[in-house]
Amino acid sequence: MNGGTRADAGSWTEDPYTEALLLGRGPLYLRGPDGWSHTLEVERWCAAADAADLTVLDRCRGTVLDIGCGPGRLVAALREYGHAPLGIDLNAAAVERTRRRGGRALRRSVFDPLPASGGWDTALLIDGNVGIGGDPLLLLRRIAQLVRPGGLLLVEVAGEDVDERRQVRMENARGAGTPFPWARLGTAALHRTARATGWTPEDAWSKDARAFTALRRDRAEHPASGPRAGPASG
Repeated sequence: MNGGTRADAGSWTEDPYTEALLLGRGPLYLRGPDGWSHTLEVERWCAAADAADLTVLDRCRGTVLDIGCGPGRLVAALREYGHAPLGIDLNAAAVERTRRRGGRALRRSVFDPLPASGGWDTALLIDGNVGIGGDPLLLLRRIAQLVRPGGLLLVEVAGEDVDERRQVRMENARGAGTPFPWARLGTAALHRTARATGWTPEDAWSKDARAFTALRRDRAEHPASGPRAGPASG
């Protein structure tokens, strides 16, 4: 699930990812040219929020921006929790599925102009979305522009201690999409990146073999500025 820049969107806006969302199932993989492979959990993304997801939703406060919302399970669950969530995703099928679940979603990049910029109480990077664009420093700086001072960023991280950048493609049994940059971070790597981009690590936890971290947006203005926003779509 991806809310990254259009130049970096790659297979997230193409088949076979769209095919998997329309079917509601995989198999679907991220693959690197060196043989690295990661199975994407399409069935879980298309289902209702599970017990691990609920540990994230319990920590959300106020208005929530779900970056790379995919088919919208978290947006739908957040509405039931009484929040005012917005999902963003570059994939049209993902946005449509989110809307069919009763959620509010826009076909936008996280780097596009977004509603309530600088005023979101909570932002989410779940299901590996900290990898968006392959540059976690750039991504976290941008999200610091979207979330209010003192607000939260809840991130799902890799279960192992990794800090990787690589080119990958989306693949299924029928073919592969175009290459795009991706990143994988464990807890320690995320905390290092957070401290350099205007965030303070506040909590870390795990549930059902998934790992998460809560970051608090620094109240003082951070000297590093994010990228200039590009044109919106959708």
